[in-house]
Amino acid sequence: MKLGDSLGRSRRRRKKPGASEAEPAGDAAPQGEQGEQGADSKPSTADGDDIFAPRPSLGSETKESRGWGALGKLRVRDLALVAVGLALLGWVVGYGIATRIVFPAPPPPGDLFEVPDLRGLGVASAGERLAGAGLQLGSVDSLQHPSVATGLVLGQSPLPGQVSPPDQPVNVTVSAGPQMRSIPDVRRLDRERARVVLETSGFVVDIDTAEAEEPRGRVIDLVPPPDSVVALPAEVRLVVSTGPPVVTMPLVLGLEQAEAEMLLDSLGLVVTDVEEVFRFGRDQGIVVEQQPAADTELERGSSVQLKVGRRGLGREQ
Repeated sequence: MKLGDSLGRSRRRRKKPGASEAEPAGDAAPQGEQGEQGADSKPSTADGDDIFAPRPSLGSETKESRGWGALGKLRVRDLALVAVGLALLGWVVGYGIATRIVFPAPPPPGDLFEVPDLRGLGVASAGERLAGAGLQLGSVDSLQHPSVATGLVLGQSPLPGQVSPPDQPVNVTVSAGPQMRSIPDVRRLDRERARVVLETSGFVVDIDTAEAEEPRGRVIDLVPPPDSVVALPAEVRLVVSTGPPVVTMPLVLGLEQAEAEMLLDSLGLVVTDVEEVFRFGRDQGIVVEQQPAADTELERGSSVQLKVGRRGLGREQ
C-alpha cells in the first residue's frame, strides 16, 4: 500500500465536525491513478488540505493577544486625553460666561478731568470753576464751622487733584457759620458745679479768684457777662470768691499797749482782750504775749488777745 492511501484513510477516520461523508471506497480512483497522482503532487487530505501545510503555532496566538492588550492601553490613554480636553473646554466656557454675563467687565472709561480745588469759594464760584474744568456741580450740604465764614466751601468729593468723568457730579459742603449760644448765669453756684454747667453747654472754662464777702469757692462774676450770645467754642472766665479779705497778723510783741492796739485796728483786727501779767524792769506797759501768733492769716474783723506787763498782780481789763 502506498503512503498516500494510508494517510487518506487515517484522515477520513477523524473527520471534522460538520464535514460531509466521504465517498465509499469503491468509488475511489484506481491504484494506478493514485500512484501517478502521488508521484506528481504532495499528499492531501480528503477535503483537499495539504497535510504538510504549516499550522498556526502557540507563539503566534500569544503575540496576537499581546497586540490586543497594547491596543487596549492606547484606548485608555485616548479616553484620558479626551476627558482632559473636555475639562479644559468646560473651564474656558465657564470663564467666558462668568466674565461676560455674570460679572461683566466695566466699560472702558471715557474722558477724565482733574477735579479743581473748590475750598474757600462760594457756591456760585465753585460751579463756574467746575464748568470751566468740564465737570458739573452736584449736591450742596452745610455744616457749622467755628472759623469759616457762612457760605464758603469746606470740603468736596471727589477731592482736589483726583480725576472724574464729566457725568459724575462734584458734591460740596459749605459752612453754615459758627454755632451761637447764650452764656448761662452760674453766679451763686460753687466753682465745680458752675464749671460742669458751662462745659456741658460747649464753653471752655477758665478760673480766676478775687476777695469778696461771699463764702470761699462761690462764683461771684462771669466774663463775658451772663446771657451774652457768643460763637462756640468760646472761653468763659469764672471769678470765684476766696472769701473775705485776709490780713496777716503782725508782730506786736515789745510794743506799748496803745501802739499795738492802733496797729491792729488799722488792719481791721479787733483787740477783744488785754491781760496784765507781772513783769520786772522795762516790760511795764509793753505787750509780752499775743494771740494769734505773728504771720497768721486772719479775716478782717477777727479778734486778737494781748498780754501786757505790769508790776504787781496781773489783772484783766
